[in-house]
Amino acid sequence: MAGYRKLGRTSSQRKALLRGQVTSLIASKDGRIITTEARAKEVQKIVDGIIAMAVREKDNFEMVKVTAKVPKKDKDGKRVKEVKDGKRVTVYDEVEKEIKKDLPSRLHARRQILRVLYSYTEVPKERAGKKRNTKKVDLVAKLFDEIAPKYVGRNGGYTRIVKIGQRKGDGAMQVVLELV
Repeated sequence: MAGYRKLGRTSSQRKALLRGQVTSLIASKDGRIITTEARAKEVQKIVDGIIAMAVREKDNFEMVKVTAKVPKKDKDGKRVKEVKDGKRVTVYDEVEKEIKKDLPSRLHARRQILRVLYSYTEVPKERAGKKRNTKKVDLVAKLFDEIAPKYVGRNGGYTRIVKIGQRKGDGAMQVVLELV
């Protein structure tokens, strides 16, 4: 007996489908997606494993102070330039920042999670199709900083499946897969 559902697809198509649905579930604002029952059960296994990993490693970092060079900007937000040796060169300020440095086990967990998730770019509803105002969302950071703290006291069962009826076209059972 197989350890997973084949979902009527080749292995590469199946992996892409599941990765896409896991990414959609984690990236969604309300933490829910609508899909078929068989797909939801497979996605649920993957998501629960990822969230368990994030919960385990959420506090495994250290704060480190670093100095960074940041370009100086004028009142309009444009970079300030000065002439050196006949060339226009950007002027930089040194700024001290405090950043999170992952410890080895958290870094490993981050990389394991990145194997499953696709990169995600958030596009605003208005002016859709334009590159302006789009922003890349760091889903791993969202997992560690927003989702994992909610589930600290919980031992598994981070998602729930709620049946909503059959799909009109083919009669497949539709469900809502949501974060608890």
